[in-house]
Amino acid sequence: MIPYNYIVVEGCIGAGKTTLAKMFAADYNAELVLERFADNPFLPKFYKDPVHYAFPVEMTFLMDRYQQLKSLLSARDLFTEAVVGDYFIDKCIIFSKNNLLTDEYNLYKNVFDTISSFLPKPDLILYLYNDTQHLLQNIAKRGREYEQEITAQYLQDIQDSYITYFEQHPTLPILLVETARLDFVERKEDYGCLRRLIEEKHAPGIHRITF
Repeated sequence: MIPYNYIVVEGCIGAGKTTLAKMFAADYNAELVLERFADNPFLPKFYKDPVHYAFPVEMTFLMDRYQQLKSLLSARDLFTEAVVGDYFIDKCIIFSKNNLLTDEYNLYKNVFDTISSFLPKPDLILYLYNDTQHLLQNIAKRGREYEQEITAQYLQDIQDSYITYFEQHPTLPILLVETARLDFVERKEDYGCLRRLIEEKHAPGIHRITF
């Protein structure tokens, strides 16, 4: 069993967070909460014209994540029932700060601060850290056409922003796992290492883990 009720698997685009979250949820008989990126009509447009479509894409993500987590909170008892998700609501702030103009970001943050206070926070975040070349390879492999516009610099900026954000918010236990040498899909021993990590109790703060 895991000593947490609400676990989030996070990571940059192409890190494998959805795959791992599905594996955890199946093994621990937990409810699975997945980001509904395919429902965002502005996402393909954003990758082609980020300046024009950044604000609508971020607002759409924010409202969808809010509605999803609000429903989760009202439908389940997070103190007794396990939940595994593939996103942390605060990623809204991480991405928007990189994608929006200053005045847009200030407006966005006001909305985020208002609604996020009503949402549950995870008990543990497992962050999958990988270098940009591996991330680009994973993005190419899964073949979403609109993602092929993503650059290595954009991925690096997002990943750096995650780390900075975690360092500024040390109240949660965060496992930052170097995954360049891991293949948790094909190698059972690698997946077993990740399972053992979330089955242990961790103090608040960032715990950097390399295999």
